[in-house]
Amino acid sequence: MSWRPRLVALDIDGTLTAVGSNDISPAVKAAITRATEHGAVVVLCTGRSLVGISAVAPQLPASYAICSNGAVWWDAALDEVTRRVTFDPGPTIKTLQALLPGTVFAVEQTGVGNLSLGEFLPGDLWGATTQATLEEMAVPTSRLVMRWLDHTPAELAFAVRELELPGIEWHVDHTEAWLTAVPPDVSKGSALDELCAQLDIRVSDALAIGDGSNDVEMLKWAGLGVAMGQAPAHVQAVADEVAPTVLEDGAARVLDRFFP
Repeated sequence: MSWRPRLVALDIDGTLTAVGSNDISPAVKAAITRATEHGAVVVLCTGRSLVGISAVAPQLPASYAICSNGAVWWDAALDEVTRRVTFDPGPTIKTLQALLPGTVFAVEQTGVGNLSLGEFLPGDLWGATTQATLEEMAVPTSRLVMRWLDHTPAELAFAVRELELPGIEWHVDHTEAWLTAVPPDVSKGSALDELCAQLDIRVSDALAIGDGSNDVEMLKWAGLGVAMGQAPAHVQAVADEVAPTVLEDGAARVLDRFFP
């Protein structure tokens, strides 16, 4: 094969694992291990917080993790955060509260857990959760999440279709009534672009695999962007190709082509 990626960027939920799970299939683990044995740099790229990858990262030979949709960088060799970008979540919380009654919010405390305004569903948040007031929530954070209780993803997407939220980047999940906000000009794609520059790897030598709206920038950025088979149509539309679904070990089947 004439082309082999030097960097492999992998989403977690819906790509390496079923959404919300920490279980990675043996086939996917083996394929990622082979990629590193061939010299590829493996980067986990996720909307999860740093605490949220604690059960996944040890299973894989990844060199880096880009968490919170690009706002938090973790170096595996150093076992430390090397970059953390923050924003003030207060104005966004107030806007969403007014538009969507019944919403609950959490702001990330990197490496610890979350401050929470309202009660999330069991399993929604990683790490320690501390209930807080609106005033206490208005602290610099790398990631704000919102769940609209008792509503569907389609209802949330429709409700915010014309919403403007200045000063942040935000995405609506396609599997839950869930919105994630991070600092402005931050995405998986922009973070990977900076990381590649640091590692002296050309964008054309990068492979990215993902399934969600927060993967769009990453898939468009990569030399080869691959959407998972269960990804929404608008995500598949920006990808160079579409893999089998996560239940079919789609990520492994892509990697097997380049790292036999």
